[in-house]
Amino acid sequence: MPKKLEFVMLLDCYGDLLTEHQKNIMELYYCEDLSLAEIGEPLGITRQAVRSLIKRTEEILLNYEDKLRFAKRLSDIRSCLVRMESTAENISDTNTKEDILRELLNVRELL
Repeated sequence: MPKKLEFVMLLDCYGDLLTEHQKNIMELYYCEDLSLAEIGEPLGITRQAVRSLIKRTEEILLNYEDKLRFAKRLSDIRSCLVRMESTAENISDTNTKEDILRELLNVRELL
């Protein structure tokens, strides 16, 4: 998985466990794709300070994932849903097939 996508997923899972400042900086960097200078300037901090904060926060997020594995589980569940949907498409009973696909959609919305 590309590093950027990995941290977007980790932010989605663990962002609320970060300080508001950490979360804001990470979202600007990973989700809004702003440069270090674009993040630091309005906050009155240097590019190096932004980079240091991002690196420390990445370590925090990786540590959460190492211990809790929520992002991995979420990814595994999504993969399982894709396989289930593919299998459901082969069901010949139209009502059963539609019921299963509708429930799979409900599960996706919960994630």
